[in-house]
Amino acid sequence: MTRRLEDIFQLWRRTKRWWRREVMGSIDHAAVVSAIDEEADWSLRYLFMVLMSAGIAILGLLQSSPAVVIGAMLISPLMGPIIGLGFALAIFDWREVRMSLASLGIGSLVAVAITAMIVLASPLQGVTPEILARTRPNLFDLLIAIFSALAGTYATIKGRGATVVGVAIATALMPPLAVVGYGLATLNMAIFGGALALYLTNFIAIALTAALMARLYGFAQTLSPDQTRVQSILIPVVFLVLSVPLAFSLRQIATEAVATARLRSAITAEFSKGARISQLEIRFEADPPTATAVVVDRQFRREAEARIAAAWANIVGEAAPFNLNQLVANQDLPRIEQERSALAAARQRAAGETATADTLLDAVSLATGTPVGDIVIDREGHRMLATARPGVSLATLYATETRLTGRYKEWQLRLVPPVNTPLRVRFAAGSANLDQTAMADLVQVRWALERWHIGRVAAIGRAASNGDGAATLAEVRAVAVAKVLTENGFVVTARGDSAGPLQRAAEQAGGVEAFQSVVIDVNG
Repeated sequence: MTRRLEDIFQLWRRTKRWWRREVMGSIDHAAVVSAIDEEADWSLRYLFMVLMSAGIAILGLLQSSPAVVIGAMLISPLMGPIIGLGFALAIFDWREVRMSLASLGIGSLVAVAITAMIVLASPLQGVTPEILARTRPNLFDLLIAIFSALAGTYATIKGRGATVVGVAIATALMPPLAVVGYGLATLNMAIFGGALALYLTNFIAIALTAALMARLYGFAQTLSPDQTRVQSILIPVVFLVLSVPLAFSLRQIATEAVATARLRSAITAEFSKGARISQLEIRFEADPPTATAVVVDRQFRREAEARIAAAWANIVGEAAPFNLNQLVANQDLPRIEQERSALAAARQRAAGETATADTLLDAVSLATGTPVGDIVIDREGHRMLATARPGVSLATLYATETRLTGRYKEWQLRLVPPVNTPLRVRFAAGSANLDQTAMADLVQVRWALERWHIGRVAAIGRAASNGDGAATLAEVRAVAVAKVLTENGFVVTARGDSAGPLQRAAEQAGGVEAFQSVVIDVNG
């Protein structure tokens, strides 16, 4: 045993001597440090490239285009300060630490500012999958940052592959920075906080990994034993502190993915082979978690919702809300004719009840513009669902459902507005009071959001620019609407929209009435 240990120690010593002679000895340490020091400081070129990279990144994120986001990574200049910080920490060069942090801080602030301004000016402000992917940091993100730093630092030390370095660092830093700007512009604190946490995690991980690589290649040979001991303890501790919460986040994401897959399986099992789940929305952040599904099938299945709801409760381990909307698809003429024949036979067997159902069908079809064959009806359960065609006003749909529900009390009638229906609460000129008109609009807005199963929205206040319209009035209007919707169980972000040149031009063309309102943005 003793002999074997001595052999291992001999092999270790020979390996260290070989590494110092062949690997560390082949590196021009002074030249590498000089090059890194030059790239770590900020300059006009550095700021220009940050602006270009951040602008391309946020446009790619808003369009959910991975190719455009990769293009932003290719020109990102953030590699200089971050690698410089890592090497400065390795050799305890505090002047270099301050310079690198200053450059990285200036670049980060510039990137966040330009991305926020682009988002504010953009007509597209919806949350895309590319944006959401940078809002929940987990252990995999930490590993990506570490591997990026290993590749980038190696290329820097060897003096080759500068583009590789830029992509490696930008992968972990520029997209999260752009999402931070998006969250700031839209006042979405959940997205802002998640992206900022990812950016800080990656920034720290890359810097410390670069410091470890610098030590490995002999850049810290002049350190005292105490300095070496501090590095040996502090760097692993920081990595451990970062890893624990990220590991829990990864576990939560995996748990949600498994629950989603199980719910999809439970829904699929209740319908025919050709059925399609057109929408599945799960809110894991709710207490208890809620789920909503829209399924398109050839026929209505009455007991499906109750059985899937039981399966959902079993998946989450507690009684949890589940809502199912079934849409019956009429896609071929023979099946339509068959359904009409069956409907005629049913009318003959139950003339009285059928006459009532047919009258209701015709009334709903006329009010919504939906063909009778596309209206979902459960005659035995006295339930009817119709999605209105574009062009039908929200007020008409709400009044129709209210009137028909009052007349046919034994029927459960649900009219669904078109998904592109604008939601607006009107105010009197110069006023932020919720008068009778505004309250009527709010009732219709709440009804539409419930029909769409949307729980998170943004209330954007607007005010005319002709004297009644200071930015404060727009914000007060938005807050008043948000308060009412919040009391009714919605999560609402309120903000005022100040009048600009485009609004003033629109007022001159079409009047100011459209800007005495609060617009409800369903993208939240």
